Amino acid sequence: MDYSQLIRKRYSVRSYLDKPVEKNKLDYVLEAGRIAPTAANRQPQAVIAVTSEQGLETIDKACNRFGAPVVLVVCADHSQTWKRSYDNMDSAYIDASIVTDHMMLAAADSGLGSLWICKFDPSVIRNGFGLPDHVEPINILCLGYASTEAEQSPAASPDRHERLRKPIDSTVKYEKWQ
Repeated sequence: MDYSQLIRKRYSVRSYLDKPVEKNKLDYVLEAGRIAPTAANRQPQAVIAVTSEQGLETIDKACNRFGAPVVLVVCADHSQTWKRSYDNMDSAYIDASIVTDHMMLAAADSGLGSLWICKFDPSVIRNGFGLPDHVEPINILCLGYASTEAEQSPAASPDRHERLRKPIDSTVKYEKWQ
């Protein structure tokens, strides 16, 4: 499958089969996150791969994982992030999001469904997984096999972008804002 097909195929899965994810597929997804670009190649990401019943119960207290058997908590170590010298902008959110995106696309490439979650209680994640103060949970990525119900949803159609996305001329500006 080429890249254009892959990005159209991927969708947010909110219903997963009760089926474990094979280690080689999880390793493939995690490797995609490892090699993702980060600001100044600082690589501040830390990914917590959660598959145990106890760990998933902790995730359930922080957010709805929709029954996903694997949850990746994408964190950023603020002591390692690049900061822009002009205004001290911290690259943590950008870096963690690039890592998350790479893993999400690798999941789709390997036949797994995914769901990127930002609505979670960070204190539950911080306390439940023992994060030090300088490490912040930024994103959660649920992984697993989409249920048949999810695959038949209109949200899963590769053609959905034509009706659900703004036209390109409303999102791209050439040379200046106007």
